[in-house]
Amino acid sequence: MTFTAPSPDGAELRSQHTIAVDEPAGRAIRVGLDVGGTKIDAVAVDRSGDIVGRHRRPTGWGDDAVVDSITQAVAALAAENGLSLASIGSVGVGIPGVVDVETGRVLHAVNLGVESLDLAGRASAALGIPFRIENDVKAAALGAAVLRGATGSMAYLNLGTGVAAGIVLDGRIRRGARGTAGEVGHISVDPNGRLCGCGQRGCIETLCGGGALAKAWGRPGALPVADILDAADAGDPTAIALRADLHHGAAAAVRVLVLSADVETVVIGGGLTALGARLDEGIRAALRTEAEASPFMRSLHLDERIEILATGSPAAAFGAALVGAAVPEKEIVFHG
Repeated sequence: MTFTAPSPDGAELRSQHTIAVDEPAGRAIRVGLDVGGTKIDAVAVDRSGDIVGRHRRPTGWGDDAVVDSITQAVAALAAENGLSLASIGSVGVGIPGVVDVETGRVLHAVNLGVESLDLAGRASAALGIPFRIENDVKAAALGAAVLRGATGSMAYLNLGTGVAAGIVLDGRIRRGARGTAGEVGHISVDPNGRLCGCGQRGCIETLCGGGALAKAWGRPGALPVADILDAADAGDPTAIALRADLHHGAAAAVRVLVLSADVETVVIGGGLTALGARLDEGIRAALRTEAEASPFMRSLHLDERIEILATGSPAAAFGAALVGAAVPEKEIVFHG
């Protein structure tokens, strides 16, 4: 199946990725949910890969509330778009935390109040629809790759409260031996730097994660990273230093992804992309500055290999729909 989906501005994008899918009779709709700490973004995708509906609602806290908010999101998405639950063939969920993709269990999703939850089992039992679960950043990576028609290799760098990445190689999510491929946020680049929540010092996340920057800023505000940039523009020395951390930390993450996985493009998404050109231009400038002394790094043209995901892009939820639709490799039977 070749998926097609509209870009945020309405233009249609077609990818060359072919996804093996289950096709239960009469169940042509695939639903994808991007579950965040505060909201769920849900999309309905038809057999051709077009997004035919979208719904957003708050996320619950704790096991029961998370399951309820997810099942309610699916039901509301169907009702608002004239779809029956019987027409939904699968639901894919991208969610923070450690995900066992084989069992559909979610572990350590601390921002949702979840320690260990059989999400796929409980949600499937509630709605009578198959659920498949994936880490949110990995699902977003797959969605971004398909929406932009990427072939070959791509990384998705999520800059939000924390920092993580997903890697897509030839249309497949690269998980690694233990599922930690792309965890660039916890690569230490300064052993004498700020303490990270993981226990190390100077992790990339301490430089460009929204939560770490807000903590280092230490001043109240609804949008602390935007406040930091505003204060830096006004000449505040603390803000200037933190702005440099943001740009250099994100640049370090881009370098790690290109040098370790040799991806052609790094697509940057997450909440901090709302900063727009101030983020984009700052990262590009940092990449150029830090490559000046190295002919090798200059030859990689890293500043030309990044893209900022458009605000409001459905990539994460769309990627979750792809995850839900895909037949796991262990279920594929080859006939010779």
